[in-house]
Amino acid sequence: MTIQKLDDGIFVDTAKIEKIKTLDSVIFDCDGVLIDISNSYDLAIKKTVDFVLKKMANIDQPNIVSTQMIDDFKATGGFNDEVDLTYSLILSFVAAKKLDRNVSEFIFDVIKNADQTGILSVEKYLDTIDVDISEIRKKLAYPGQHDTNPLYSVFDEMFYGANLYYELYKRKPQFFNNKGLIDNDIVLVKKELIEKLRKKFGEKISIVSGRGFVSTKYSLKTLFEEFDLKNSRFLEDEPREFAKPNPQPLMSSIKGLESSCCMFVGDSVEDIIMARKADELGNKTIFCAIYGTSKDPETKRNLFEQKNADIILESIDLIPKTLNLV
Repeated sequence: MTIQKLDDGIFVDTAKIEKIKTLDSVIFDCDGVLIDISNSYDLAIKKTVDFVLKKMANIDQPNIVSTQMIDDFKATGGFNDEVDLTYSLILSFVAAKKLDRNVSEFIFDVIKNADQTGILSVEKYLDTIDVDISEIRKKLAYPGQHDTNPLYSVFDEMFYGANLYYELYKRKPQFFNNKGLIDNDIVLVKKELIEKLRKKFGEKISIVSGRGFVSTKYSLKTLFEEFDLKNSRFLEDEPREFAKPNPQPLMSSIKGLESSCCMFVGDSVEDIIMARKADELGNKTIFCAIYGTSKDPETKRNLFEQKNADIILESIDLIPKTLNLV
């Protein structure tokens, strides 16, 4: 890899410059890219774990989840779904308590044994340890059906809040009746950026996100309509098998845009895996990694260097400048 710093916050693999020059579309991930979710989705993970442990496992230990745990699970490439990550944390905490192990140390042991298969790798590792966590697994019955599973219900009520939850599922929440953590979302994308991108990409600007259509629209508000929604994909609304890093949704968006070379902008290991698979399957794709929304930006940037990202940027606002530099 020949990654070079071109300017503050801009790192480019110079071997990919000729390919970058042929870009004719840009597709964005949402969380951590268009929206800062550190006080919304990440907080929902922490609060859901606390709630479920107390109500279903009689473990009353608030603020038990650290941001490092969340980031390290996500770095394995198998936890783009926040509820998968929440489930894995709950199982790990219950196992640690039953084993009388230091909870934090045990969690990081689990993470070391996790991989791109996500919850399957966690369950497989815990099955190799002599610990009975069948009771909590039975109570959670995860993943199950999104609209009826108890863990999904707790998480979604916490994240969406009563009103948006009712709009999505046409039923009143069971556990919470308050404002949703989604209102803590911080929108990072600005109309000025989209206008600059249109000068190069025209209307070929879309979204491929793990979020659903309704929640993405709710947070982006009027900016939502600035994207090509017909050729965007909202994976929470799709069958589970299409979750990242499955490249099919990205390839579908690329084909819908009639793009000959796409730049996919993401912030996770799943994103780069998805982009690489799409490229290998004949859909020319440049992966642009965003690291500045992380709690530990330098570590995130180093991770993307190790994963051979084509472009690594501190912020999406640097995309126009980057394209002018190559």
